[in-house]
Amino acid sequence: MSGTSEGPAPAADLVGRAVTDSHETTSSGAPAPPPLPGAHPLPPPADAPAQPAPFPTTGLQPSSFGAVFAVAPLAMAVVDRDGLVVTANETMGSLLGIGRDGLAGRVAADLVDLSSDARTWHAYREVLRGRQARLRCTRRLKHPDGHSLWVQVTVTPLPEAEKAVLLSVADISARRELQSQLRHLQMHDAVTRLPNRTLFFERLSASLEAESYEESGTGRIGLCYLDLDGFKAVNDTLGHRVGDRLLAAVAERLTRCADEAGYARAATPLVARLGGDEFALLVEDSTGTDQLAELAESVLKALQAPFDLAGQRLSVSASIGVVERHAAGTTATGLMQAADTTLYWAKADGKSRWTLFDPERNAHRMTRQALSSGLRPAIERGEFALEYQPLVGMEDGRVRGVEALVRWHHPQFGTLTPNRFIGLAEEDGSIVQLGRWALATACRQARRWQEERPDEPPIFVSVNVAVRQVWDSDLVADVAETLAETGLAPHLLQLELTESAVMGSAGRPLQALQALSDMGVRIAIDDFGTGYSNLAYLSRLPVSVLKLDGSFVRGFQYEGTDAHPNPADEVIVEGVIQLAHRLGLTVTAECVETSAQASRLRRIGCDTGQGWLYSRPVPPDRISELVETEACRRT
Repeated sequence: MSGTSEGPAPAADLVGRAVTDSHETTSSGAPAPPPLPGAHPLPPPADAPAQPAPFPTTGLQPSSFGAVFAVAPLAMAVVDRDGLVVTANETMGSLLGIGRDGLAGRVAADLVDLSSDARTWHAYREVLRGRQARLRCTRRLKHPDGHSLWVQVTVTPLPEAEKAVLLSVADISARRELQSQLRHLQMHDAVTRLPNRTLFFERLSASLEAESYEESGTGRIGLCYLDLDGFKAVNDTLGHRVGDRLLAAVAERLTRCADEAGYARAATPLVARLGGDEFALLVEDSTGTDQLAELAESVLKALQAPFDLAGQRLSVSASIGVVERHAAGTTATGLMQAADTTLYWAKADGKSRWTLFDPERNAHRMTRQALSSGLRPAIERGEFALEYQPLVGMEDGRVRGVEALVRWHHPQFGTLTPNRFIGLAEEDGSIVQLGRWALATACRQARRWQEERPDEPPIFVSVNVAVRQVWDSDLVADVAETLAETGLAPHLLQLELTESAVMGSAGRPLQALQALSDMGVRIAIDDFGTGYSNLAYLSRLPVSVLKLDGSFVRGFQYEGTDAHPNPADEVIVEGVIQLAHRLGLTVTAECVETSAQASRLRRIGCDTGQGWLYSRPVPPDRISELVETEACRRT
């Protein structure tokens, strides 16, 4: 019988040829004997088809490769171009729990779940058609005995002549289990066993993406972000071991609160430890602020009960920032920033409470931050300007001086008054640079007015000084240098400090004030009556002017109006004026808005007045007009 019989070749031989590519054979199918040493193989017949170079077999015959296929520890199967199993080895049958004989003729894609997603299914069909070199993917399979296993599936085309592919399946369940254990360790906190920051943000990002595109849920998300009040003191006094026990106990109570909140709901809030004594409860698919408020209240209540930790009885409280909003358009970073801001509010409002995120309050905070970061560059860019408000003599109505008031022409927020940015400038120290600019600008302007009207009595300029300018700079040197550069006489400069800044001054501030007074510069206490109001202390300070806070003037009886009088204010103001005069001080009343107020202030002996009755703060050219008009009226 000829060795070239019709019909398919045995599967073992098919795999053997696939692995060794191709070999020369005799007409009977037996391998050709190797050539003798030194002999040359006979050339093939002229009409014989071209053969590829033989793959080195190191002495193995094709049938040997079939045996290797059968006993290989790697699960393998030969699949035809139609996707049906031609043959498989014992390892494949054992891995799939079907048996080697039961695999022949089966649809290979069904055995290893290659059709479960469109991308893998398309790639697999491309390999079957010879259009793609290889497919490798990971699949989770269900074994007939009930357990699951993870496998790595590789599909590789066999030589074109065989019109088949080799399917190999490697069991990677142990590796996946190890990876899962390592991931759990990486994603969970060792002290509390809760999800850590990494897993929390992973879950948060996935939740935001899902809530933004799914229409079945509420499309909202909520977060309670909390930390323990005074936890650092526990660590410092009792040690980190007790601190860790406390964190673990807190985590148990938070988990219990989350479980109770998730009862009869679609999902239980995720509890995570973000680091230190910071925890978060993430509410996916939230139903509104009421749900988050209820959760925050339950957390505060749960933490009120004392903790018994190995003989240590501890009581703690928590501050909680609560944020609830639409998931669409929200980022994980944005949500956490809002939660962190709200937690700060809760602490600032007194701790042991929860606070709900307020967009308006946050906008104000963001504006403050924007102003604070832009202060120094704004000074360098020349965005500040001075306006001046007249200080008018009560007896004759003459403009005796002006107060310089700084304005910030902000490119985004428009013209800003000092109450919007002076506090920020004092916080970050830019008040020193801004104060030097205001001092120099005001002195130059006062000198210019003096030069414009050399025959008229000069008007003085009053400049506000922050106490930080005294501490963080050499104010005396700055004033002396400015007066020298501008040519302004020292008595035409008045420096205003708040009552709280002047009262109690000692050391360097007091020395600076005394040096300025000795120089001839006048020192005024601004907003007098809102702070200490210690008149006896004034005798020990180099002060020459008191500026009464406007709240006293507003309380005066308004003649000809329906406003209710406050006689006590008038009595207080009269007493202050008399005492100030006894100490050799002059008094300026702020916020004079009506002629009736001016009349009563004049009657009780007030020296000068300042307010809208006389003029609002105006640019320097308007002050020139006011002085000119006043001079014309006198003549």
